[in-house]
Amino acid sequence: MSEIKITGQKRLVIVTGRAHPQLAEDIARELETEIVHTDARTFANGEIYARYDESVRGCDAFVIQSHTSPINEWLMEQLIMVDALKRASAKRITVVSPFYPYARQDKKGRGREPISARLVADLYKAAGANRIMSVDLHAAQIQGFFDGPVDHLFAMPVLLEHFQRQLDPATLTVVSPDMGRVRVADIWSDKLGAPLAIIHKRRDPLIPNQVSVHEIVGEVAGRVCLLVDDMIDTGRTIVKAAEALKANGATAVVVAATHAIFSDPATEILQSEYIDSVVVTDTLPVPEEKRWDRLTILPIAPLIARAIHEVFDDGSVTSMFDGAA
Repeated sequence: MSEIKITGQKRLVIVTGRAHPQLAEDIARELETEIVHTDARTFANGEIYARYDESVRGCDAFVIQSHTSPINEWLMEQLIMVDALKRASAKRITVVSPFYPYARQDKKGRGREPISARLVADLYKAAGANRIMSVDLHAAQIQGFFDGPVDHLFAMPVLLEHFQRQLDPATLTVVSPDMGRVRVADIWSDKLGAPLAIIHKRRDPLIPNQVSVHEIVGEVAGRVCLLVDDMIDTGRTIVKAAEALKANGATAVVVAATHAIFSDPATEILQSEYIDSVVVTDTLPVPEEKRWDRLTILPIAPLIARAIHEVFDDGSVTSMFDGAA
């Protein structure tokens, strides 16, 4: 029997689902590595199959998938890919979901409702994931749904860098579109050196994607208003907020969001006269037909790649955001 060699070297493996392959390619380029090819296909009856073209035994694997429409298909594909890695003896499996699926269903608002965000975490664990990495979770408590490490990344540094070059803090007001985003908007106002305003709104729990704006707390008249949110779905909520700001004397409304879900008819709605520009990241794919001249898409790959590097090297993901070790 030949002598066993112990090298102690870890091996990084990046694999991707079919939802947003460009993002995975950008991440791999940042890491100066290549994506391990997956033979992924969907059978005639809708069942999904995935097999890796090379050995993944003993590797540190990162499974990248963006949960765009059809979200259930891409979630299932990612679970199957994780299961394939587990059964192929990967040493550690990290689910990279820049946009966490079902994140808005994080609690029971009424009786007999599911907590689907918890269910997704349980599915990841059952499939064999050791770790989850996501960007701007809709609710921070989702971190507690998974029985293992959750790397909660923030897109704020990416967006802030853009706005620090584009906007003058002397005429700027940061606006929270609802009470739930006040803490995040407060950090934005602190970083940009601009005052904070809050929109108080009411949402009918029986009617999804619709909201009625009530009152604005803070000074917005004669100012450029930066509306900050974690996601834009149909765009109706954000346009209502922009309309209220313009009605109260705002000179311009700029919208910043991490996740561009852009469910139809978002593209048409967001081209409203009340919105001067929209800035998002590419955590989700934005096809050409959903782009317009006042939309700016910032790359999220450098941020995710750095976090993957820190996890792989047993470094500190926290230090990426607040300098703490």
